Amino acid sequence: MSTWTKSDWRSKPRVQMPEYTDATALQAVEAKLASYPPLVFAGEARRLRSHLAKVSRGEAFLLQGGDCAESFAEFSADTIRDTFKVMLQMAMVLTYGAKVPVVKVGRMAGQMAKPRSAPTETVSGVELPSYRGDIINGFDFTPDSRIPDPARMEQAYLQAAASLNLLRAFSTGGYADVHQVHQWTLGFTDAPEAEKYRELASRISDTLDFMNAAGLTTDRNHELQTVEFYTSHEALLLEYEEALTRVDSTSGNMLAGSGHMIWIGDRTRQPDGAHVEYCKGVMNPIGLKCGPTMTSGHLKALMASLNPNNEAGRLTLIARFGAGQVGEHLPRLIKAVEEEGANVVWTCDPMHGNTIKSSTGYKTRPFESVLREVTEFFGVHNAEGTIPGGVHFEMTGKDVTECTGGVRAVTDEDLSDRYHTACDPRLNASQSLELAFLVAEQLSNRRTAMADAKAS
Repeated sequence: MSTWTKSDWRSKPRVQMPEYTDATALQAVEAKLASYPPLVFAGEARRLRSHLAKVSRGEAFLLQGGDCAESFAEFSADTIRDTFKVMLQMAMVLTYGAKVPVVKVGRMAGQMAKPRSAPTETVSGVELPSYRGDIINGFDFTPDSRIPDPARMEQAYLQAAASLNLLRAFSTGGYADVHQVHQWTLGFTDAPEAEKYRELASRISDTLDFMNAAGLTTDRNHELQTVEFYTSHEALLLEYEEALTRVDSTSGNMLAGSGHMIWIGDRTRQPDGAHVEYCKGVMNPIGLKCGPTMTSGHLKALMASLNPNNEAGRLTLIARFGAGQVGEHLPRLIKAVEEEGANVVWTCDPMHGNTIKSSTGYKTRPFESVLREVTEFFGVHNAEGTIPGGVHFEMTGKDVTECTGGVRAVTDEDLSDRYHTACDPRLNASQSLELAFLVAEQLSNRRTAMADAKAS
């Protein structure tokens, strides 16, 4: 670790990254970002690692969610507030089901670069470079828009800084009051189609009423009005990540100053690649996407590289296989972890393996497939005696129509109504909260089964 430098990745094979044509402009932007304050601080990253260590032991649960790809055009205070609001609702429901604290991590304030399955795309016979996220190039299908522009990195930094400023205000300024959050949730369960979730919501109401009667009110307990909220993104654009890397004055370790947690995607997890090289040297919690092609050998090599001291809370393995495939792939990866005695957080990303093309031509994700993968994830961990530590969703607080299904029954024909994503389909507010109720049920059942087993 002591010999690692933040630019070592430049000598490694790079994939899923743009080739900038103006080297002088790139260097100027990198120098400017390097002079700016970091977006997050080392103490925050350390605190998140301590929370994730509890998740790895089953003493907490991880909720990670937010945008597929944040855009410049849709950036607004309302967008940030709406997603934050739904994540608070989800966290409250999950806390009740799990009976442990929920660690809240947003895909926010930095999730602006996206890997793509092909370097180019063709529309009406015209071939142009693929859209790779607003931090790299533009969404409009024009030659000028699709040229990678380093100036976009500075705009991304400013948007991330403004997002973090608002998230910190929401987290500590009273907006997260536990009673207010539950009132929002009651609004969801009051709808006729959500009747089946009303009983759980009523039990949460009874708990809050008891707390009030016992004197545990928000005016006396600041903790009931505030939350800890962290940010995360895929560390894909390494020029941006390097420019925001800072030395922690307390420990002397290197911090990725772009976000509290960063992750390595399923397309960029080559053990000898640039992305692994960068991530192994920073002190932040690291996520690692594990898809169907992840081998036991690769996973062992990556765990050794990314967490050589086997520290709890350092490494989160994000399983993303697709509904119907979890039983085929997850057990062998769990076995690899157990063979190494590795401390990891296991979390489920049920979004990326369940993308299909609808009958109306839209890319979508069926809610039923998302739920099935989560259920299979819990089932495998229950069978293996290991800990299902969290869930990872692409979602938005807005009433979009991008994923089909859910209690409000979005159909293929509805997708065109409010299909706003710049990249992959997201769960809307209703679908996200419904999924939280269903995951809470899984957590409650698991807790009951474990208690029964201990009693016998």
